[in-house]
Amino acid sequence: MVMLENQRILITGATGSVGGPVAKALAQTNSVVAIARFGDDAARADLEAHGIHCTKVDFEACDYSEVDGDFDYALNFAVAKTNNFERDLIANAESLGFLMQRCSAARAFLHCSSTAVYEPNGHHRFVESDPLGDNHRAFGFMPTYSISKIAAETVAGFAARAYGVPTTIARLSVPYGDDFGWPHFQLAMMRAGNPIPVHTDAPSEYNPIHIDDIIHQIPALLAAATSPATVVNWAGDDVVSIEQWCRIIADVCGLTAKFAPTTTTIASVACDTTRRAAITGPCTVNWRDGMRRLAAAAQHES
Repeated sequence: MVMLENQRILITGATGSVGGPVAKALAQTNSVVAIARFGDDAARADLEAHGIHCTKVDFEACDYSEVDGDFDYALNFAVAKTNNFERDLIANAESLGFLMQRCSAARAFLHCSSTAVYEPNGHHRFVESDPLGDNHRAFGFMPTYSISKIAAETVAGFAARAYGVPTTIARLSVPYGDDFGWPHFQLAMMRAGNPIPVHTDAPSEYNPIHIDDIIHQIPALLAAATSPATVVNWAGDDVVSIEQWCRIIADVCGLTAKFAPTTTTIASVACDTTRRAAITGPCTVNWRDGMRRLAAAAQHES
């Protein structure tokens, strides 16, 4: 992170599985302020042990008066998933506008969105200009998620123009690491002997991206920020199916990967990563190596 040294950085979502490692990595060479509700004292203490200053903020209240000073960069990884549309639209979208207004002096703002904003379209490789739609509610899974993410992108785009904040809207695919992510959850299902839900329109394809690459690519994504906002698929280099990565994990752990085809699970969301590669260069963690690392780490923990 050569370009991110001795900077003052604001980050939301630092108690999450993605925002947490990002905040800790940035704190090694920068002054990092994390804002959240901090209902979990242990999570707050863990961040503070890494030199991160924590400030309590209620995103639904859209009140950032307790946040002191200006920031060189701001990163938004927070997401509310209460499944209540009124609450989630305020916390994810309206609150984002107030946050970007508060950070209007920043050199760049990174808003972490999701590939869940794309209208389902089989095995199409989504590009950033493709139609948006709800790919969650139809499957009964986090019904407010896609709509909230689309609303948040709209607010981020408005704020980038209205407040002149150079912004990157990064649509994150399937993030994972040695101890978290969708593949990690699926490993727990395999250990319990449960089949993994996959869509009947097989295979179920995505672009998993390792936390090491997420962290590595942040400086370049911030450098690419513009007003109007830059929009980019934040996804791994390779299109990979759930079936493929579960079999690799199962093989390392001596398990059997069983699948349950259904129409009531999320369909494929595979991405074209041409724009991201032009900004960040290639990923450094091959998906096969990443999945084996996850499996090996789980074996060690057990």
